[in-house]
Formats: sequence, structure tokens, C-alpha cells
Amino acid sequence: MEGEPTRQRTLYGRRKGKKLRPGQQELLETQLPRLSIATPAEGERFDPHTLFPDKKEVWLEIGFGAGEHLIWQARQHPQIGFIGCEPFINGLARGLGAAVQEGLHNIRFLQDDARLLLRALPERSIGRAFILFPDPWPKLRHHKRRLVATPTLDLLAAAMKDGAELRLATDDASYLPWMVEHATRHPAFEWLAEGPADWRTRPADWPPTRYEKKALAAGRRPAYLRLVRRPR
Repeated sequence: MEGEPTRQRTLYGRRKGKKLRPGQQELLETQLPRLSIATPAEGERFDPHTLFPDKKEVWLEIGFGAGEHLIWQARQHPQIGFIGCEPFINGLARGLGAAVQEGLHNIRFLQDDARLLLRALPERSIGRAFILFPDPWPKLRHHKRRLVATPTLDLLAAAMKDGAELRLATDDASYLPWMVEHATRHPAFEWLAEGPADWRTRPADWPPTRYEKKALAAGRRPAYLRLVRRPR
């Protein structure tokens, strides 16, 4: 519409896959409005604790895929509020469907770029953050599209509490050293690994996802990185 500001493109790749099943479409129409978060406008502030006034803190998952990890965490931690960001409509429909089926009341969804939400969050408002198996964009010319990069880490560093944990995962051989370099060089984060087993073995409170299972079946070995937000 004439007069409206143009938003810079930050997301690449598909936002919709196969045609949704009628049940999924109905869920999006009837249940998403009560469980969704509107994308904050530029310059707008958004306090996530207003979504969960009875929860002790809020955790954030960026790109939750089909939602297996998000749903597991929300089920295991009813005292925590969860925000799941997923622009891919088919994944959003799966995650929403699972949340509704299990009657989970501690999840809200954002169908957009999580960085737009991060820019609106107050400092020290997120207790834990997850970026698991993001698109690796393996071609060299596409590396600038990678989500785990300094600008995203800057936003996370501002939004996360001191001592909050950031969890990253990838099964891509070229993305792993990129992740390690960018995350460990960032002054706000400390890598918790003391040896190879710490990033080669998935922790017990980190459930598998269908994407991870596909990676293992294809012979790709995932890496699991745990970092902590240094005290300010």
C-alpha cells in the first residue's frame, strides 16, 4: 500500500510447502489467533512476560521446524513460558496442532523472522534460547544468509538474562566451524564444552527431532553446542 514503509528482506527460502490438510488449515484459522504473537512494528517494545504473567521466565526457540523439541520442552517445563518462531507455515501448523492436542497453555507462536521480535524485547527478558538445525546455506555466496551470525548473536546477547543458556545445533560440516567461530568469538557468550563429548553427545534434556533422525540416517553427525550468556 502506498505510503507504508518497505521492510527489508531478511528471510530466504520457502515459507510454504505442501498444501495443508483441511484439519491443519482449520487449526490455523481457529486456534492460531489466540496463540499467536503479532510481529512488533519497527521501534515497538514488546515484553514477553505479559504473555505469561504466572510463569517464572520465558524461553525462545527460533525456527522450531515441526515443533518436536518445542513441545517436549513446554511439556517438561510447565512453569516456563515458551515463544516459538517459525515462518514456514507447514511447520507452524504441526507445532500448533501438537500444542492444541496436548492442551499446552505455555506456548505462543510467531510466524515471522525471530529477529524482528528480538529487536523489540527488553534486555534480560529471555531465560534460554534455542536455534536448532537452521538452514546451513552451504554455498559460499549464501553464507551471509546464515542465521547464526554476529548480528543475531548481538540481539540475543541483549535479550538474554545473565547466565541464560543458548543452545545451537547443526549437522552441516561447513556450518559447524562457522557456528563455533561466531559464537565463541562473541564477547557475550561462553562455550560450556570442556571436551569433544560435550558437543558430540546430545544432553538428556535435549530431545531428538525428526530432522535430526534424518541426518543420522543419512550419515551426518550432529553437533550440540551449549553456551552461556556472560554476566554484564
